[in-house]
Amino acid sequence: MSQWNQVQQLEIKFLEQVDQFYDDNFPMEIRHLLAQWIENQDWEAASNNETMATILLQNLLIQLDEQLGRVSKEKNLLLIHNLKRIRKVLQGKFHGNPMHVAVVISNCLREERRILAAANMPVQGPLEKSLQSSSVSERQRNVEHKVAAIKNSVQMTEQDTKYLEDLQDEFDYRYKTIQTMDQSDKNSAMVNQEVLTLQEMLNSLDFKRKEALSKMTQIIHETDLLMNTMLIEELQDWKRRQQIACIGGPLHNGLDQLQNCFTLLAESLFQLRRQLEKLEEQSTKMTYEGDPIPMQRTHMLERVTFLIYNLFKNSFVVERQPCMPTHPQRPLVLKTLIQFTVKLRLLIKLPELNYQVKVKASIDKNVSTLSNRRFVLCGTNVKAMSIEESSNGSLSVEFRHLQPKEMKSSAGGKGNEGCHMVTEELHSITFEAQICLYGLTIDLETSSLPVVMISNVSQLPNAWASIIWYNVSTNDSQNLVFFNNPPPATLSQLLEVMSWQFSSYVGRGLNSDQLHMLAEKLTVQSSYSDGHLTWAKFCKEHLPGKSFTFWTWLEAILDLIKKHILPLWIDGYVMGFVSKEKERLLLKDKMPGTFLLRFSESHLGGITFTWVDHSESGEVRFHSVEPYNKGRLSALPFADILRDYKVIMAENIPENPLKYLYPDIPKDKAFGKHYSSQPCEG
Repeated sequence: MSQWNQVQQLEIKFLEQVDQFYDDNFPMEIRHLLAQWIENQDWEAASNNETMATILLQNLLIQLDEQLGRVSKEKNLLLIHNLKRIRKVLQGKFHGNPMHVAVVISNCLREERRILAAANMPVQGPLEKSLQSSSVSERQRNVEHKVAAIKNSVQMTEQDTKYLEDLQDEFDYRYKTIQTMDQSDKNSAMVNQEVLTLQEMLNSLDFKRKEALSKMTQIIHETDLLMNTMLIEELQDWKRRQQIACIGGPLHNGLDQLQNCFTLLAESLFQLRRQLEKLEEQSTKMTYEGDPIPMQRTHMLERVTFLIYNLFKNSFVVERQPCMPTHPQRPLVLKTLIQFTVKLRLLIKLPELNYQVKVKASIDKNVSTLSNRRFVLCGTNVKAMSIEESSNGSLSVEFRHLQPKEMKSSAGGKGNEGCHMVTEELHSITFEAQICLYGLTIDLETSSLPVVMISNVSQLPNAWASIIWYNVSTNDSQNLVFFNNPPPATLSQLLEVMSWQFSSYVGRGLNSDQLHMLAEKLTVQSSYSDGHLTWAKFCKEHLPGKSFTFWTWLEAILDLIKKHILPLWIDGYVMGFVSKEKERLLLKDKMPGTFLLRFSESHLGGITFTWVDHSESGEVRFHSVEPYNKGRLSALPFADILRDYKVIMAENIPENPLKYLYPDIPKDKAFGKHYSSQPCEG
């Protein structure tokens, strides 16, 4: 069954996650129509190879043309229209940058695999549970309800302001009419009655002014309360979800809902500001003793302006954290002189701001808090935000061609470029902008999550370990001295994140048995639910009796799976994480020839297999082979090795001892579809 067919059979909550990452960059119609062809191409390799990416883009357009020819015969007008539009968009968007389409499609396929893996996991981990609690959803609904109520209240005060204007115009007309009368007419009974009417109108005007100001004061209070409690909490929750998504967790969404809330509040506050200005105009035309407008308007306007400033400052967010297109599963790790992408969004979407907000990117702006190493950003570091920049119509800007470069030392030497970089050193990319709107000038600033700078891809594994540890351990988005004294992490959370590394990077997460083996490797505790683990134990101290750390061992396994046994891993045929003791317990009561696959604990990036048989006396025997590493697996696929493996049996006859994959799956049934060559003789 194709990956796309599996996706279509998911529950609705998982399908909603899939819907989040298909847009005009890679429309879902194309994914659906060309499902099998798309899955048969190596988009990840193409994302690092321009020639390959160019060929794949051309082939994609050819495949689209073939689909157009097919639907034209069927006279499906709507589909014909959509495919023509999509083809034009794809050709225009990616013609000059074919590697970008490879990155986009590779990311979509990876996210599908991660969601499929999550759907197959029996239990949610503590981090995922905390992100999907019902109280969070309830608060989001409350925020949307309160924002709508505020918007409605401002519409009501708009009617009040207009009524006051009409009432004042009528009063002004009647008052001026009396003033233009002759002195003899002013003493008539009719004029006296008119004066009484004017007094009543003035009383009504005073009452309505006080009532309107009271309503506006209440709106300001409710807006202040909403912004500084529920709305900011929603934003902080989104930022936390983004942190978790960066290290392989569930896709974060909800930014469109936040944008709707921020935009409605901004529109309401600007409307309220205009109403206060109208009241000032009315008071200037006509005031009286005890007029409430001069006494209250200035303070109210200050509060509204402050709320607008505060709303804008919080609305400037990093929508997509810095990431090298060559390593989409490793965001926040940047290599010197290699381009990375980052996307900003202003959650207040007003048409007046389109192309009017210029964003400037810089690195280590507050250098006094950092080490002696200094970096600059090369490339286009100033761009204007636009609604057209994003497929969903948000006001955003994406930097695609920034490159970090290490500055030369002050002594005039060559600096540290190319030297070993400390992968625990954190840096920050800062973004600044200025908004001029309706007479207000608002300075904005936001920063990325901490990034780790490397000069060589060999530093990537340890740099990624730093990113994982930081984002698991803290909600603080700017603690650049975190690794001066890194706190311990909860073992249950860390194991959940380890499973995410496998689901996001190699398409299948870890089950409870596999996680239990990792827990035992990290700690002597048999129960790891309440344990904690130190940073040193995770990434710096060697495993007992070994020359490597736990993280180095795990990263080597991820690399082995990705490059050499990915289909076997995705099918669930590699038990992988099982100790020798547990292995024997599992096999001892099984049929002779039953075997299982496990990762080597003594060799980096090695996989071995063990099978069980019985001696002539009935004694249970276990046989293991020397681990296969990437060197051997590059020469021969692992499935072929399992098929062709032979040992000298009785009467010196070579025989394959591998009959059943644990627990009882015939070997050829499990691996037959992965055999890639004719059986070897001998």
